[in-house]
Formats: sequence, structure tokens, C-alpha cells
Amino acid sequence: MQSTSMKRRVIGIDISSDRTTLAVVDVRGNIIAQSYFVTSSYPDINEFTARLTEEVIALAEANGGYENIRSLGISCPSASIVSGCIENPPNLPWKGVIPLQAMLRDRLGLAVAISNDAHVAAMGEKIYGSAHGLKNFIVICMGVGLGSCFYSNGISHEGTSGYAGEIGHTCVIDHGRKCGCGMEGCLEAYVGANGIVQTAYELMAESGKPSLMRDIEHLTPRIIKECCDKGDELAIEVYRRTGYLFGIGLATYASIVNPEAIILTGGIAHAGDWLIEPTQESFEQHVFHNMRGKVKLLVTELDDHERDVLGASALAWEVPEYSLFK
Repeated sequence: MQSTSMKRRVIGIDISSDRTTLAVVDVRGNIIAQSYFVTSSYPDINEFTARLTEEVIALAEANGGYENIRSLGISCPSASIVSGCIENPPNLPWKGVIPLQAMLRDRLGLAVAISNDAHVAAMGEKIYGSAHGLKNFIVICMGVGLGSCFYSNGISHEGTSGYAGEIGHTCVIDHGRKCGCGMEGCLEAYVGANGIVQTAYELMAESGKPSLMRDIEHLTPRIIKECCDKGDELAIEVYRRTGYLFGIGLATYASIVNPEAIILTGGIAHAGDWLIEPTQESFEQHVFHNMRGKVKLLVTELDDHERDVLGASALAWEVPEYSLFK
């Protein structure tokens, strides 16, 4: 029998459109150290991979040594746990099919697992957050994109190619707005960050009402929420319209999978009652009647970046260990 010692740390990585966050995490789920860099500063995928490799090595060496890292787990939009690739991401600077799992494994000599950001967020919520103890639930990630993952009887549904749960790319308005994925009328084009801002500009063009939003050069969902807090009627209408369409999308989803709860994550989820109340009202109007009043609509209580690196670390523990250095 060969005697070996268990490596007790992994690195969780969350790649989003604005930043890439890394964390060394131990077997108890404690974050030992973190670092991050700006994703959009690396429009070339090879340069991005080189920077990510440097960050992994530097973070590991500064916190216990590279030799103590068991594996890496990566959360990324448009990533597939089946292929190990990022495939045609609409909201990232790179195009085509990117074999990031293989690229990093070759550079680092360690086991690497990669999965869609919504699936990793759901894993984080199940282990550490609002889905703890639930078996049937949906997690929605609300940011530039709109993704999701659902668990059925305690098991996440990945789909044939690893892309189950792409609620953002379901059509809610025939021949509607052009979406980043190339299709028209997608829910993401109305409920994603850019869609919410577009709704604001459309409303201001339609109406002569005064609005604090008219004096702001670069609107964001957060700024629109702040205008709502100040009683701005047009800003409130932006979230009312957003919530109405969002509620329809969630009702369709829930009517198919019959969840105990729907958990909202991401920056837009923190718009508070301005978004939640119209979403809840629309949801109850459109969901299958036997589910009305029975599905909880929750907002995550976790910090999004922390949850996603923890979810990615949980993914890292699941991949079979591999090392060039044994």
C-alpha cells in the first residue's frame, strides 16, 4: 500500500464579464486568501489564460505553497461541465469555443473542473446559502446575462451538453429586442442589465414626465434603483415592466419543474422591492394554478463573489485528482 497525504486546499475561480476572482479554500470551506483582476483587460484568450495562470501560482505560493493545491474549480458564463469549454459566450470578450479546462490543466499540471456560472452559484447556495436543506429549487443569476440552474431531488440538472437552465435565452416577445446571443425577444434582453437600461431610455423617449434619470449620462440598474428610492415615477415604471416580464419567465419555469423556492442572485437581484414586488405579482398571475402561493421567491443572503468562489471550490473537490508533480 502506497502512503500518501491528502492535499487540503483547492482554488476556486469565478470569471465574470467585469472581473476574475480567485480564492484559496480549505476542506472546511474557509477562504484563506483572495485576489482578482479585470477580465476585460485581456481580450485575447491566450493572454487571459497566461494572466490567470500567473495569479493561481502567485496566490498558491503566498498561502501554503503550490504543492498543497489539490485542484481548481472554475465558474464561468457559457461554460460546459461536459465539454470543459467556454462555448460562444455572448457577454465575454472572447468568441468561439475555448477549451479553458485543457489549457489550464496543461499550464498548471493540476486537475481542473469548469462549469456554467449559474450551476456553480446553485452549488454554492445549496452548500452555504438559501438553498441549504432544499431538494427542489431554482437559482437565477441576474447580471449582464441571465442564467439559471435547477435541482431536482437534490441533484442538479446539467442537460446533455451542460447547458440546461438557459432561461435568459427563452423568447418572451416574438421579434423583440436583439439579444447578445443573436436571437430576438430573449428574456435576457429585457431583464439583464443592458435590457433594464434600454427600458429606461425607451420610457424616457415615450413620456414627457420629469425624471432624475434624464440628468444621468451613464445609467445602470443600480442608479435606476436609487432613482426609485427617491420616488422617481419613470424609474419605478422601469422595474415594474422588468418585473412583469421576469415574472412570466419564472412562472413558465416553475410550472415545468415545480420548485420549493426560486433564489435570485447577482447585482440586479438587489434592486429590492422595486423588482421583487412586480415580479411576484406577475409570477402568481401566470404560474400553474396548483402552485400559486406555494413557491418561495428569495434573494440570496450571500456575497455574490464569495458564494461563487466557494461554489467553484466545491466543484474542484469533485474532480478526480491529477498532478504532473507526483
